[in-house]
Amino acid sequence: MAAASGAYAANLPAVPEWLNKGDNAWQLTAATFVGIQSMPGLVVLYGSIVKKKWAVNSAFMALYAYASSLLVWVLVGFRMAFGERLLPFWGKAGVALSQDYLVRRASLSATKHGSTPLTEPFYPEATLVLFQFEFAAITLILLAGSVLGRMNIKAWMAFTPLWLLLSYTVGAFSLWGGGFLYHWGVIDYSGGYVIHLSSGIAGFTAAYWVGPRLKSDRERFSPNNILLMIAGGGLLWMGWAGFNGGAPYAANIAASVAVLNTNVSAATSLLTWTCLDVIFFGKPSVIGAVQGMMTGLVCITPGAGLVQTWAAVIMGMFAGSVPWFTMMILHKKSALLMRVDDTLAVFHTHAVAGLLGGLLTGLLATPELMALESPVPGPRGAFYGGGIGQVGKQLAGAAFVIGWNVVVTTLILLGIGLFVPLRMPDEQLMIGDDAAHGEEAYALWGDGEKFDAARHDVSRGGGGGDREREMMGATAEQRLAGMGARGVTIQL
Repeated sequence: MAAASGAYAANLPAVPEWLNKGDNAWQLTAATFVGIQSMPGLVVLYGSIVKKKWAVNSAFMALYAYASSLLVWVLVGFRMAFGERLLPFWGKAGVALSQDYLVRRASLSATKHGSTPLTEPFYPEATLVLFQFEFAAITLILLAGSVLGRMNIKAWMAFTPLWLLLSYTVGAFSLWGGGFLYHWGVIDYSGGYVIHLSSGIAGFTAAYWVGPRLKSDRERFSPNNILLMIAGGGLLWMGWAGFNGGAPYAANIAASVAVLNTNVSAATSLLTWTCLDVIFFGKPSVIGAVQGMMTGLVCITPGAGLVQTWAAVIMGMFAGSVPWFTMMILHKKSALLMRVDDTLAVFHTHAVAGLLGGLLTGLLATPELMALESPVPGPRGAFYGGGIGQVGKQLAGAAFVIGWNVVVTTLILLGIGLFVPLRMPDEQLMIGDDAAHGEEAYALWGDGEKFDAARHDVSRGGGGGDREREMMGATAEQRLAGMGARGVTIQL
C-alpha cells in the first residue's frame, strides 16, 4: 500500500502529533459563526432597523469596527487579554503575528493555578487568536447600537481601537485570561460580562457623552426594512451556536449542551416577550420579538455550558420578562434612562440581560459542570447547596465590569472630544447618510413613510382642475398609472 502523501503524510509539519483535526475544525467553524453574527448579521440588522437616512452610516459603523479591531487585536490586543500577567486585571502587550507564535500549540494561561496544570487545546495558537478576535469585534459592534444616528464617524473611528485596548482587554483578562476575577471564582462562561454587560454599559455611557439624536428622530425612528431586520436577527441567532458552542475550546459534550441551551433560552425569551406585548399592548411586535430573542441569547451566555436545559427554560423566561419590564415600564419612569438616548436600547438588551444571566448562573450552575470551568475547588450554584457566596461573587464581578467601563469609556470620549466633535452638527443630522458619507442606501424616495399617490401627484405639479379631481377619485393603482408608474410598487 502506498504511503500517504500531502496533507495526510505521517510526519507532516502541518499536522503535528498534538493536533486534533476535529477540535481544530470545530473551533474554526465556531469562530466563523461568531464572525457571521457581525458580518453580515449586525451589519444587516443595523442597516435595516434604523431610518432610511441612517442605513449606510449604521452599517458602516459595524463594518469599520470589525476591520479595525482585527489589526489592533493581532498587534497587541490578544496578548493583553490572554497573555502573561502584567497586572491583576491586565496582560502584557505583545504581537500575535509571527509564525513561531501562531503555529505552536495553543495554551490557556488562565488555567494554570496552583497545582492545576496548564490546559492546552489540540490546535494551534492561530485558531485561538481568530476565535477570540471575533468576540472582541462583536463587543464593539454591539456598543455601536447605542450611538447610531448621530455619532461623528471620525470620532467613532478613533474610539474603536482605544476602547478595545483600554476596556475590552481588561474585562477579558480579568475574567478569562487569568486575572483576579477568574481566580476568585467569578463565572462568565462565554461573555455575559466580558461582552454583553461591557457593551451595554459602555454604550449607555457613550450615548450620554455623545448626546441625543434630533428630536424628530427620537420621536419617530421606524425601521426602513423589517424583513431584513429579521434576517439580520436570524443570522445573529444561528451564529450564537459558535458563540457559546466554541467556549469549551473543544468539540466535546459541553459544547453540545451549550448550543442546545442557547437555542432553548432564545426561543423561550422570544415567546415570553411576545406574550407580554400581546397582553399589555394588544398585538405582537416584530421588533419586540427580535429584542426578546436577543435578551434570551444574552442571558444564557454566562451559563450556557454550566446549567441544565430545564434551567435554560427558566433563564429564558426571566430574559423575556425582566428586560421587557426595564425597557417598557421602568425606562419611562426613570429620568436618567429617559435623558440618555440609547438608540437600540443596548442597555436593556445587553447590560440588563447580561447581568441577569450572570446572577442566574450563580443560582443554577451545576457542581459537575462548574468543576470543569472554575479554578476554585467545589463551586456550585446556590440552588445546589452552594450558598449565596457564588451569587455574591457574580455581583462583585459585575460591579467591577460596570465601574471600569463607565470610567474608561468616559475618559476615552472626553479625550477624543478635545480633537473631534463627538456628535454631528444638527444640519448634518437632518440629512443623514448623504452628509456623512456622500452615499445613500436606496435609490428611492421616502423615509419609512407609506406612499400617498395623491400627495406625490400634487408635488410633481399635476394638481389643480379636472385632472386633480379625476385622480383623487381613482384607486391607488389608477393614480400611479396616471403618473406613469408601472411594474412593482415598493411600499416603505
